[in-house]
Amino acid sequence: MAKIKWGVLGTANIARGCTIPGMKLAEDCELYAIAGRSLEKAESFKQEFGFQKAYGSYEELIADKDVQAVYIPLPNNLHLKWVKEALSAGKHVICEKPLALNADEAKLMFDTAKENGVYLMEAYAYLHSPYVESLKKDIADGVIGDVDYIETAFVTQGYKEDIRLHKDLGGGAMYDLGCYCTTMILSLIDSEPEYVKASAEFTDLGVDAMTSGIIRFENSVRAAFNVGMVLGKNTNARYDRLYIHGSKGSIRSEVEYNQQGDAGYRVYTADGLVERKVSIPQNYSLEIVQMCRCINGNGTPHVTPEFSIKNAQLMDRVLKEIGY
Repeated sequence: MAKIKWGVLGTANIARGCTIPGMKLAEDCELYAIAGRSLEKAESFKQEFGFQKAYGSYEELIADKDVQAVYIPLPNNLHLKWVKEALSAGKHVICEKPLALNADEAKLMFDTAKENGVYLMEAYAYLHSPYVESLKKDIADGVIGDVDYIETAFVTQGYKEDIRLHKDLGGGAMYDLGCYCTTMILSLIDSEPEYVKASAEFTDLGVDAMTSGIIRFENSVRAAFNVGMVLGKNTNARYDRLYIHGSKGSIRSEVEYNQQGDAGYRVYTADGLVERKVSIPQNYSLEIVQMCRCINGNGTPHVTPEFSIKNAQLMDRVLKEIGY
């Protein structure tokens, strides 16, 4: 397949530590351009990763006719503006999660992509993982029978200073962490949410430090989640959990979202315990590879517009419940 010239719109930590290293592993990806709020910052990324061009503004990168696809790791409140700008310029886009602050924004972005004949995909790298595919296969194969309850948690550090602490930037535990839990639940339950209830603890800055919720689906399956930024200050501490209960058994996992390397989960049935082992490549490279295939005419986005909108609608209901 032809190499796709990628531009990165921003110099965020997730770009430096996760996505750009993943892009370097994707053979169909060409690290073409990097843009920052200053040319100095962009130049430092250019030297560090080997980009061909550096721009001191986002507008300059989008105006570059050679850029075919753009990755956007900007703060949540800037997604709508810059996703629309890139799409309207005819660029394919992968935008960091959560794509939008609400479902209306998400719909507007996908409408813009359709109008301009380009792809837009929300960046849930973990959903590309063979680990998630293995979980879904066990459920589809009826290994634990009919699923009736799912519980998941993602709790991480309480930051001293971070964009996630500011409401005007789209911060808070639900936007940053809860979207992982809701997408995991929606990827495992093929039904529409019927009932949503949630509560939260808020910081002095008006964002949720911790949110807990329960969801009942139209097929009577129930799900619960807990997310929070409460484990110390600026540590590496985090807690991940996934529990899936079925009529014939259960699945238990403590593997981190976006895990890499060898990982496993436990399947409990009447026949005993089975340890599943999965080899996980760099998930961020998988989403780039998949988008390159789409652009080259060999696929469609793994994280579909319909899925992203459905998740945004569920997030809206949770955020309304907690009074964000």
